[in-house]
Amino acid sequence: MKIVLYMYLAICLLVLPCVSAHGYLAYLGIDDGQSYTNYTGNVPNADPSPSVIRQVSDISPVKGASNPDLNCGLNAQFAEKVASANPGDLLVFDWRGGDNTNWPHNTGPMLTYMTSCGSSDCTQYNSSSSKWFKIAEIGIVTNATSNNSPVWAQQSVMNGAFMNVTLPSTLSSGNYLIRHEIIALHLATDLGGAEFYPACSQVKIGGSQPGMAEDSEMVLFPGGYKDTDPGIYDPDVYSSNSYTFPGPPIAAFVSGSASTSGSSSSSTSSATAPASTSSTTGPSSGGAQSECKLQRRMNSVVPASTRRSLRRGNHLPLRTLDRREWHGRRLGGLLEDVITAFGALKFCGFWKGS
Repeated sequence: MKIVLYMYLAICLLVLPCVSAHGYLAYLGIDDGQSYTNYTGNVPNADPSPSVIRQVSDISPVKGASNPDLNCGLNAQFAEKVASANPGDLLVFDWRGGDNTNWPHNTGPMLTYMTSCGSSDCTQYNSSSSKWFKIAEIGIVTNATSNNSPVWAQQSVMNGAFMNVTLPSTLSSGNYLIRHEIIALHLATDLGGAEFYPACSQVKIGGSQPGMAEDSEMVLFPGGYKDTDPGIYDPDVYSSNSYTFPGPPIAAFVSGSASTSGSSSSSTSSATAPASTSSTTGPSSGGAQSECKLQRRMNSVVPASTRRSLRRGNHLPLRTLDRREWHGRRLGGLLEDVITAFGALKFCGFWKGS
């Protein structure tokens, strides 16, 4: 009896960190300056509800730059709804860990792409052969709270910030997928170690602006990255204050002039204050868009409905037991929980089975 109990506790200790070690896009907010609309995403592999965010099947990352899931995430499914937005609106991306706490990683860039779905809305649009253009990227920034020392902007998301991106003011109207991506580089010192977290949201852009990307500024996913790209395979990720963004340059129409991907150094990258209640960013090098910003989760711009206490969690089949339950458990119940826990271990990649 005690042996089984100890096994149960040990497996729980192994599984619980796994639950939060990865994550997903939980919410998308759109702020037009007058009102704020919040769209809830679906927990990976849960029963879906209507959403504008395409649901992925797992909180785990996409591995490998040639992986078909690099397009919109692991086994991403069409979403039922379409968000409405206009050029110049603020997009607010709320990334969560698998256990619904803060995003668990702090090393690597965040990039935003768009692709046109054509004349129909994006609810049935297959983007596997679609061409994407980049509208924003952010990597190493200056930490205003620590003597302007360089830090990854992703650290602020880990600390509880949202990721904000402003839609280009001249973006042409139409149906679009917005692909927001976090690349976690904590294992990128080894070839193939980078972890990709792409998430696609379906939107309809209004207005009558003319802004469009050139074909030379567009890429396929997969196809836009290589595993050997400096911004994906980075042996110096922990010792360098510069970073080379992967993928194409930010589309020229976004800023009104040509831009190129390149190194982002602490002296020229955008400044942010991860611990403050609001933040502003200056232009970051490597063509990073000046409208790429971070804000704290409890900022008044974000409605109370997005607060952590009201969020949906990703509940694995493990639960905390009170004292009476511990003593009241029968051997059969414990064995069932051990079997369930082994299933969770397999889900997390700790055990591959025979």
